[in-house]
Amino acid sequence: MKRAYRPRLAAVLPLMMLAAGCVPPAAPVDAPHTPRPGPRPAASVPPPTAPLPPLRTDFALRGVPEQGAILIGQAPAGTRSLTLDGRPLAVAPDGGFLMAFDRDAGPTALLAVTLADGRSAERVLSVAPGSWRIEYINAPYRGSAASDADFERRRPAELAQIAAARAVAVESDGWRQAFRWPVTGRLSGFFGSQRGYQGKPGTYHGGTDIAVPAGTPFVAPADGVVTLAATAPFTLEGNLLIVDHGMGLSSAFLHCQRLDVKVGDRVVQGQRLGTVGRTGRATGPHMHWGLKWHDARLDPGKLAGPIGS
Repeated sequence: MKRAYRPRLAAVLPLMMLAAGCVPPAAPVDAPHTPRPGPRPAASVPPPTAPLPPLRTDFALRGVPEQGAILIGQAPAGTRSLTLDGRPLAVAPDGGFLMAFDRDAGPTALLAVTLADGRSAERVLSVAPGSWRIEYINAPYRGSAASDADFERRRPAELAQIAAARAVAVESDGWRQAFRWPVTGRLSGFFGSQRGYQGKPGTYHGGTDIAVPAGTPFVAPADGVVTLAATAPFTLEGNLLIVDHGMGLSSAFLHCQRLDVKVGDRVVQGQRLGTVGRTGRATGPHMHWGLKWHDARLDPGKLAGPIGS
């Protein structure tokens, strides 16, 4: 009896263990394999960036900020915009720029720059006042016009021609040059002087007068492009010539006897432009040299230095 029981118990023991959960069931053949997650990659650390160079605020200005004067400067590398009292300034490809102060400019001016990377800087300039004379001229206020009514009729068209000439965009590097006097002689009228004409108050004198004999040749003070050559005399300016030196800086030559260049001509420093006369409002032969930067009237002597030097 004992021998027959043992084999029967051995046969049913595996079935009893499987039913009790002691032996794990075999995995199905088609069960998907889920890989175990591996270690996470280390987070990349950006390389340290070099600090930006300090932003220059001196602008490498050449000249003295004063009424009627010109300054030439160098904008910082990467300049996106440059302004003077909020007015945009043109900047040359090499960073050079020009700015100037009208005869009646205020005591301070704000020069501001913004770079392409967003940085900005400002510089407040103190503008020194000028010292202006009072001059009395024995010539009619209306100039060569036959009457006051004739002057009022002719003057608007003349001013329109002058404004159009000054609005022409010119490419020239004349503004970079050391300017020379168009003619040398005795100074007979001074920039900025408050003037009266035969007892009638006038505006201030917008240029410098050099008294020389009629027919004396005058030359270009710097390179530029002719934007106006008025051979039909204007009431006040007479035969008028305007040469643009680039960056909004232009020269005007008044009361000419003859003009030897025409609109569109490119002229070089020292080139003969015409001869001195007494056309328009003039008491005698002389060269009136006027200088403007956009709408600011400037003192030619501050740019060309002492006459005859």
